[in-house]
Amino acid sequence: MTTAGQPLAGRVALVTGAGRGIGRAHALTLAARGATVMVNDIGASVEGTGLDEGPARAVVAEIGAAGGQAKADHTDIASIDGGGRAVTATIDAFGRIDILINNAGFALGGARLPRTTADAKFGAAVDALLAVHYKAAVGTMAAAFTDMRRRGWGRVVNTVSEVAVDVRSAGALAYGAAKAAVWSATLAAAHEGAADGITVNAISPGARTRMNADLLDEGFRGGASAQLDLDPMHVARLVAYLASDEASDITGQVLHVAAGAVREYRTIRTSRSPLVERLTRVLETS
Repeated sequence: MTTAGQPLAGRVALVTGAGRGIGRAHALTLAARGATVMVNDIGASVEGTGLDEGPARAVVAEIGAAGGQAKADHTDIASIDGGGRAVTATIDAFGRIDILINNAGFALGGARLPRTTADAKFGAAVDALLAVHYKAAVGTMAAAFTDMRRRGWGRVVNTVSEVAVDVRSAGALAYGAAKAAVWSATLAAAHEGAADGITVNAISPGARTRMNADLLDEGFRGGASAQLDLDPMHVARLVAYLASDEASDITGQVLHVAAGAVREYRTIRTSRSPLVERLTRVLETS
């Protein structure tokens, strides 16, 4: 039974990329609200390379010291099969999965079109970004839906980025495209899960982490970020709410959250714009 202080009591959550940064904040916040948490992280570098079991284990220890329940998982989720294995590990450990937070990822590589299609480094970077962002999310959602449907309840929160729709940021070509794919998958999965009590939303987070600290310190977008409180916990609190019973009517939404502020993304198709008026005139006279 849930309580006011622990609205997620009895729930089991899988958080990918939970060893550091925003993922760690998600894991700690969900655990503080009563959820049992599988802390998935391979401990990769900001470039997406290397292995280190330490970060995931440290978060598990932190949750345990606060009286919560958690276990570390080091499954590499950068494939559809890998995403499914992380869900299977969660169910094997705790008997179920109720909440899935797709957070794992990295942002480097594939930033510009190559001068030749034979550029192996570019191709590898694009493949890696699509694997850890898009394929992982599809794999975890597919496996989690199977278990969530048995109880008619589930919460999925994917991580996207404003880079998907704003090319002012570096990395829009590959990283942004991978996040755009997750954005689209979120909408499709929300439609698919609606009849089974499964909500699927996405967040575009703004928080200071090891992955963006250098960029923020360089005065990203005129230095405005230096004036903001970009604590990852602001992001985690919104995610924890989306994972609760209270948010059962919120699905298929993409939200930007940073510094305690929330914004909703809306996509519109309009016949009233200067561009449409121009093109209409062209077609009428051609």
